[in-house]
Amino acid sequence: MHAVRVVARGESMLAPALIARLLEQFTTRPPAGQLPPELAELSERETEVARLVAHGLSNAEIGQRLFLSEATVKTYVSRLLTELQLRDRVQVAVLAFQTGLVRVGED
Repeated sequence: MHAVRVVARGESMLAPALIARLLEQFTTRPPAGQLPPELAELSERETEVARLVAHGLSNAEIGQRLFLSEATVKTYVSRLLTELQLRDRVQVAVLAFQTGLVRVGED
């Protein structure tokens, strides 16, 4: 039940550092600055939210960083999933690392 509640809150059951290491090991990225067209269509705010999702932040944490309500962050995450045709936050994170939007060790 704990795991279901954690995921329902938009959080991850895996430590962000572990996710980052796994992604670094198993993904290949294009050179920096070469993003696929679907990411180029994102707004600046959507891109910021995608980066923070990739870093493993919860909706509440993203809201605090960007001075947004948690509901607004949920809206941005939902838009990302729809626009990028992704299933969940993990896929957002994987895409962000694969495309070079986020790099391991970045703040």
